[in-house]
Amino acid sequence: MNIDQAAKALKELGHPTRLAVYRQLIKSGRKGIAVGEVQEKLEIPGSTLSHHLKGLESAGLITQRREGRTLFCVAQYEQLNSVISFLQAECCVDEDC
Repeated sequence: MNIDQAAKALKELGHPTRLAVYRQLIKSGRKGIAVGEVQEKLEIPGSTLSHHLKGLESAGLITQRREGRTLFCVAQYEQLNSVISFLQAECCVDEDC
């Protein structure tokens, strides 16, 4: 992961509503969760939720899939792990051992 990708992901996670949405998606596991269920659980208007989901998707933090008329969102754990690894990659490298 490069610094621009990490910055984009962190920017998207830096908004309280997007962070709440992302945490809900992480809880749902690899099967994902229906957008309507996220909307219900977090009490977010549909248009607002859609806006926040687009941001998370553009950062590669989630994917979406359609099953019939239902849209599911799935957290991309690999991308999350990449962001965490990016932050930890140089931990304490300037410290004298």
